[in-house]
Amino acid sequence: MAPIKHRHRPALIVLVIVAALACLALAWWQWDRFESSSGTGQNLGYALQWPAFAIFVVYAYRRFVVLESDPVEVLKLQSNKGMTEIPDGVLPPRPAPASPPTDDSLESGQLAEYNQILAELAGNDPRQTDPDPEMVDTDPHTNNTQRSNQ
Repeated sequence: MAPIKHRHRPALIVLVIVAALACLALAWWQWDRFESSSGTGQNLGYALQWPAFAIFVVYAYRRFVVLESDPVEVLKLQSNKGMTEIPDGVLPPRPAPASPPTDDSLESGQLAEYNQILAELAGNDPRQTDPDPEMVDTDPHTNNTQRSNQ
C-alpha cells in the first residue's frame, strides 16, 4: 500500500481560520447585543448559533482533508449509500401533459392572417430602403452620422 500523502494548503487553512474567527466574533457581538438594554431573545439565539457555524467550518475542513487523503474512507462512504431510488407510491403521480388544441383550422387561419399583416408592414417600412447607402445610421434621433467608408 502506498504511503498516505499529506497535502498542506495554506490558503485553505487561512480561510478556515478566518471563517471560524469571524463566526466567533459575530457570536461575541450578538452576546453583547443580548446583554444590552435593547437585547432580545433573538440576539441570544444568534449568539448560540454562531459558534455552531464555527465548529461546522472546522469539521467540514477536517472531513475534506480526511476524504482527500484516505481512499479507504471514501470506499466506506461509497459502500454505505443505502437506498438510491425512491420507491413507487411515495411521490404523487405526475400530471399528464396538456393536450394540444383540437381546432387547428381557426388557429392556423388567424396565424396566417397575422403573418400576412406583418409581411405588409415590413414591405411598407421606410427603413428598408436607405437613400444613402454610405450612411451607417439614418435615425434622426442619434448623433451617429459616420460614414461606413471611414
